[in-house]
Amino acid sequence: MSMFGYRTLGFGHVGAAKPDYSADFLVIAGGGAGGNGLGAGAGAGGYRNSFNSETSGGGGSSESALTFAGGITYTVTVGAGGAIVTNARGNSGANSVLSGSNITDITSTGGGGGGRIPAVGANGGSGGGSYNTTSVGQGTANQGRNGGQGETSNNQEGTGGGGGASTVGGNGSGDDAGDGGNGVASSITGSAVTRGGGGGGGSYRRENTGAAGDPGDGGSGGGGDAGGAGNVEGDTSDSGATNTGSGGGGGTYVNGYGGIAGAGGSGVVIIRMPTASYSGTVTGSPTVATAGTDTILTFTGSGSYTG
Repeated sequence: MSMFGYRTLGFGHVGAAKPDYSADFLVIAGGGAGGNGLGAGAGAGGYRNSFNSETSGGGGSSESALTFAGGITYTVTVGAGGAIVTNARGNSGANSVLSGSNITDITSTGGGGGGRIPAVGANGGSGGGSYNTTSVGQGTANQGRNGGQGETSNNQEGTGGGGGASTVGGNGSGDDAGDGGNGVASSITGSAVTRGGGGGGGSYRRENTGAAGDPGDGGSGGGGDAGGAGNVEGDTSDSGATNTGSGGGGGTYVNGYGGIAGAGGSGVVIIRMPTASYSGTVTGSPTVATAGTDTILTFTGSGSYTG
């Protein structure tokens, strides 16, 4: 490098160093799994966004874009969705991370699992819904919302919905379960897509009366619906949609049989930068697309980009 800021190349040529450039991001963690048996809906993975003044999760403001530099490798980790656990609270999702030596890591927190045993939903990017308690899984500031409360009255067991990136999970009422909280829409890929929905809470059918509680619906953006309408033994709830970071639905209890909860949806990391600055050096096979004068990398699995 010369004193004038130029890099000396082979064979005596002199070329200007690549200037730094701005890069926007959307980083969503894996969603949690619903509570199994009779369980609550799971929370969505944390949602962090810098694009075009759009909101982040939890009502947070849009974050500042990153400054990328030539020759630096930016590592992408895409969080997996949480797995179900037999007759227990669902596992939380894994974090998604965008990191590099010249930036502060962008870490989105995995979504909280839906409550069962223990009854309180897990904390996370968005919190898991709860079973038979008014305590709830807490969302992370500027990433997501809280889960919903479980019904606590005697012989009534509607569970809470998982928190979404935009809204809190619904509360259980009687034997009816709460819906999952809604996700947030982003146009970072060139068209609006909603991601980060919470899972619907599981409901209960009373064996002595046959009365069926209403299972919770998943929140917009890929949240998993809770299984059945209280009339199918061993029904399976929906998992959170893949690469949306959405929470899985809670298990529904029918005729003495606990339902099977839904797993969490995997996360996603999206990076948008000027095409004129895009190096083309990537690992992990991201989808590469363009919108206007920008190039968009969508990582559905872990990988890297070198500026």
